Amino acid sequence: MIPGYNDKIAEVDLTKGKVSTSHPDVETLKKYIGGRGLAAKILFDRLGSKWASVDPLGPENLLTVLTGPLTGYHTGVRICVSGKSPLSNGTVGSTSSHEFPIEMRCAGFDGVILKGKADSPVYLLITDNQIEIMDAKNVWGLQGKETIKAINKDVRDLLTERDASFGLWKEPGLLYIGPAGENMVRNAAVMGKWSHACGFGGYGAVMGSKNLKAIVAKGTGPLPEVADPKELAALMELGYDSAFANKQRNLWGTGAGAYSTGAEASAEPVRNWQEEWHDEKSIGVVNLETRNWVKRHWSDFGCTRACMKLACVKTGPLKGAITDNPDYELGAYCGPNLGIYDPDGVIYVATVIDELGHSGINGPNTMAFAAELYQRGILTKEDFDGIEPVWGDAKAMGDLATLIAERRAIGDVLAEGTYRAAKAISEMKGVDVMKYAIHFKGIEVGAHGIRTGEHGPYLGYALSVSGGDHTSRPRPPLSEAGSTIGDTLVICTMGQIRGVENLNWRYLKAITGWDISQEEWINVNGRRIIQIQRALLLLGGPDVVWDPVKDDDNPDRWYEPLPSGPFKGRAPDRDELMDQRKAAYANFGWDDRGIPTSEELKNLGLEDVDAALAQLRK
Repeated sequence: MIPGYNDKIAEVDLTKGKVSTSHPDVETLKKYIGGRGLAAKILFDRLGSKWASVDPLGPENLLTVLTGPLTGYHTGVRICVSGKSPLSNGTVGSTSSHEFPIEMRCAGFDGVILKGKADSPVYLLITDNQIEIMDAKNVWGLQGKETIKAINKDVRDLLTERDASFGLWKEPGLLYIGPAGENMVRNAAVMGKWSHACGFGGYGAVMGSKNLKAIVAKGTGPLPEVADPKELAALMELGYDSAFANKQRNLWGTGAGAYSTGAEASAEPVRNWQEEWHDEKSIGVVNLETRNWVKRHWSDFGCTRACMKLACVKTGPLKGAITDNPDYELGAYCGPNLGIYDPDGVIYVATVIDELGHSGINGPNTMAFAAELYQRGILTKEDFDGIEPVWGDAKAMGDLATLIAERRAIGDVLAEGTYRAAKAISEMKGVDVMKYAIHFKGIEVGAHGIRTGEHGPYLGYALSVSGGDHTSRPRPPLSEAGSTIGDTLVICTMGQIRGVENLNWRYLKAITGWDISQEEWINVNGRRIIQIQRALLLLGGPDVVWDPVKDDDNPDRWYEPLPSGPFKGRAPDRDELMDQRKAAYANFGWDDRGIPTSEELKNLGLEDVDAALAQLRK
C-alpha cells in the first residue's frame, strides 16, 4: 500500500453496467499525484490517440472524479472532476469543497472513472469497498435541494435496512446535477453539498450525457495511512493556527470582493464587461450580512476557516430564496454582471442558478451576453419567449436561467455556451455578435478583468490551458505549472497556509514519503501536466479546433479602454501583448505557433504526446 492512497480507483462502464477497479503504479502517482494531474494522464493515455474524434457529450468520453493524497489531512477538502470538456474540447481540473471526497476515501477508493451511457437515469452508490449502479428515475428532473433530500433519504433508508445495528446513518457525500446538466447545457456544473460546484469545464453536461444524476458515497473506514504521522500532526496544527490568524477570510470569505474588486480595482464584470467599475456600496458584504445572512459560520470537513455563510431573502417579492451566501465570483456574476446591485436580487439569482445546476460563473456569463444582445435590439422579447432580460431585473434574469436550463426558445441556443451561441446567433441574425462574447477557448471567463493591469497578467487567460478558469492563469514569464499543484493535490486555495515556505511539499512528504521540491514541480512534474493539457486543447475537435495564433488572445472587448472609474481609459496594447506572447511561448517550451516543441516534450518523457502533435506541426 502506498502511504496516502487507498491504491484503488473504481472503473464504471455505464453502458454495460459493469464495475471494476484499477491500481495506478507508484511511478505514475509520483509524477501525477492525483486530481487534475492524474486526470490529464488518464485522459491522454486512454483517449489521446483519437482525441479529435471523441464527442465530449458522447459515451466514449471519460468522466474522472479524483482525490489526492492530501485529501482529508490538509485544511479543507475538495474533489476534482475532469474529462473532455464540451466547451473547450480540452480538459479542466474542476474542483469543489464538500464531504464527498472524504466519504469516498473512507469507503476505500481514491477516485472513480466513468465511461459509456446508462439506458435510463442512474446514480452511483459507493459504500465500503463496493460500487453499485442505482435507479435514479425518481430523482431525474429534480432541482438541487429536492435532489439532495430525495437521495439522502433513499440512501439512509437503504443503509439502515442493510445494517440497522449501525445506528443513525448520517447523510452521504453527494455529487449531482440539476436540470441544466440533465439537458446537457454545455457549461452546466457538477454540484456538491447544497450549492457548491465544480463549475468550469461543463462536466455537469457530461454527467447528463451519461444519464448519470449523481455519485453518492458513504464510507465507514479510516483514511489511508501516512508515512510520518507525527510530522503530519505538527503540520496540521500549523495550518490551523495560520487559518485562524486570517480573520478577514474567516469573517467574509471572498464575498467582500463584490464591492472592492469593482470600486477599487476596476476589474469586475459589469453588464457583460461593458464596464469593470462601479461604486455601488449596496453590493458590499456588510449589507449581505445585515440583511441576508441566516447562518454566519459554515464549513466543510476539516476546514478551519468556516468562511461560508447561508443567505436568505427574508421579505419582499423575492422572499424565500436561500443559498450559500455568494462568494466573490458568484456575487459578481449574479450581481453587477447582470446590472443587479440589490442584495436580495443577487441572492435570488444565485439561488436559481444553484437550483438549476448552472455554473455560477459560466451560466451568468452567457446570460449577460444574451442581455446585451437584447439591450442592442439584436435579440427580442419574442426570441426570449416573452422574457425581457433588462439589466437589474433579478426576476427576469432568474427566468432567463430557467429558459436556458430547459432549452426553450433562444435558451436552446444559449445552452450551447457563450462561444457556440455567439456563432449560431451571428448566423441567425445576420449580425456579428462575437465581439460581445467574453470567453477563452470556449470557456467563459472568471470574474477578474485585466484591462487595468493591476489584477492579473494581460495574457493570463489567453495562454491558460484551462481557458477562462481564473484559478489556472499563468503569469508570464513564469509558467502555469505552479498553479497545477492545488488542483492536483486537490486542496482548497482558501485553506492553503500563507507565509510558510513550501508547506504543501512538507505535507506531501509527511503523507507519502516523497521528497518533491517546489522547483522540481514547476520545472518538471507540473510542467508535464501543462503540456499534456495544452496538447489536448490544441487537438480539440470534433466541432471546434483552436488556432493558437488567432485564439491565444483576449476577447475584443478587453482591448476597449475602460469607460469609467479611476482607471478610465486604461486598456492593454495588443501589439505589445503579441510581443510578450512570443516570449511566453519560448518560456513555456512552445514553438512560434504555440505548439509544444518536440525537444520540450521529449525532455519531459512525453514522446507519445509529441507523436500526437506531429500532424499539427505540419
